[in-house]
Amino acid sequence: YTGDILDPKETKYTLDYYIRKAKELEDMGCHIFAIKDMAGLLKPYAAKELFTALKQELHIPLHLHTHDTTGNGVSTVLMAAEAGVDIADLAIQSMSSLTSQPSMNAVVEALRGTERDTGLDPDQLVELSHYYQGVRQIFTGFESEMKTPNTEIYKYEIPGGQYSNLLAQVKSMGSADNFEEIKHLYKEANELLGNIVKVTPSSKVVGDMAIFMSKNGLNKNNILTEGKDISYPESVVDYFIGNIGQPEGGFPKELQEIVLKGRKPIDGRAGALLPPADFDAIAKHLKEAHVMKNVNPRNIISYALYPKVYDDYCDHWEYYTDVSKLTSDVYFFGLAKGEETSIEIGEGKDILIKFIDMSEPDSEGFRALTFEINGVMREVKVLDKHLEVKSDGKLKADKNNPYHLGSSIPGTISKILVKEGEEVKKNQPLLTIEAMKMETSIVAKEDGVIDKIYAVEGEKVSQGDLLVSFAKEEE
Repeated sequence: YTGDILDPKETKYTLDYYIRKAKELEDMGCHIFAIKDMAGLLKPYAAKELFTALKQELHIPLHLHTHDTTGNGVSTVLMAAEAGVDIADLAIQSMSSLTSQPSMNAVVEALRGTERDTGLDPDQLVELSHYYQGVRQIFTGFESEMKTPNTEIYKYEIPGGQYSNLLAQVKSMGSADNFEEIKHLYKEANELLGNIVKVTPSSKVVGDMAIFMSKNGLNKNNILTEGKDISYPESVVDYFIGNIGQPEGGFPKELQEIVLKGRKPIDGRAGALLPPADFDAIAKHLKEAHVMKNVNPRNIISYALYPKVYDDYCDHWEYYTDVSKLTSDVYFFGLAKGEETSIEIGEGKDILIKFIDMSEPDSEGFRALTFEINGVMREVKVLDKHLEVKSDGKLKADKNNPYHLGSSIPGTISKILVKEGEEVKKNQPLLTIEAMKMETSIVAKEDGVIDKIYAVEGEKVSQGDLLVSFAKEEE
């Protein structure tokens, strides 16, 4: 659900739009039609009007998924229920509201004794709520900082699930103080992209674009000029190529040309252009890259669906082994000094680990950590990533030097695609930077020859760090 069907100024996502889409899906053979209101934009009276119309037009069950970011979620579900909705997604009381789903307990109580009585036992729901109230404490560090309902979501249209992720992404890139600005840029980015439906993965495109605009001083008024020669995040490039589908109303052509820099977009459905998956090749890769002796269908399918994520998962497993044996609080936050935990490594086999002490950081930022493991003292050196680096010693790109190419965002060098001395063409990708799942390809601004590469794969870089220099033309 995008926009507001009650707004007389709405011309794109109208009631007619939703009815048309619903009929198309029913004609395709869908068994259930769902309205996924990922940002909590569906207002109560809009829900009544929408589901009343859908109930009249469709012959299949209707499903509502909404979030309670604005505080109107319970009312929206009740209005939808009054209009005949068959299914509604809700969250147990202690895990509900704000960027989560509306409270199941509240809806069940509101409908008790009515024609739409759910039949659920309120006492059992309260018991479940008490259990998850304790579980939730472990994960509070990953929640958004939203403490009260936020009706500005109607303005920004940021999905509930993305709101907390976007904040974490902004913090990791050192821009937490700019979150309010980035929310404004999220709205501008959405308009620049053509006012699109914002749900995974399209919501990530808008979020990446907003952060990118903030980092590079861009806005809707200057992006076509100041942003003409800049490399855009991979998610934005993929969007304009057509790799995640064709948006309602098409792509904004002028911005599409700037982002693609000569690359040709595809027509139609991207999935139709994919080659068949080579399961044998995937099995071979997993055996060679991760020394995986017994490759099973689950390994292969996981890699086929998410190759980079699965490679990262395998690397993590090989480095840390099975971390699922750790309790959640220890995994996320570690042990306090003097605290101990027990890890079951096999039937009847436990390891008792106690954190003893931690040294001050050395000149390179490493701390020595002392543990007692089944009564035996062990020491390990760990890099303290929370320390502030006063000076990383890296060269900065000279913005006025046409032979310098700097990093447009802070992140980690994930791929270097060229070598020193190599001749490259304008808009050719040179390397890729990753920052909290946002990948950006750095491309050549002009034809030239690579003089020196100042980065290595896996290295962290800051915005403006010199990455590549080009050989100067002979006079």
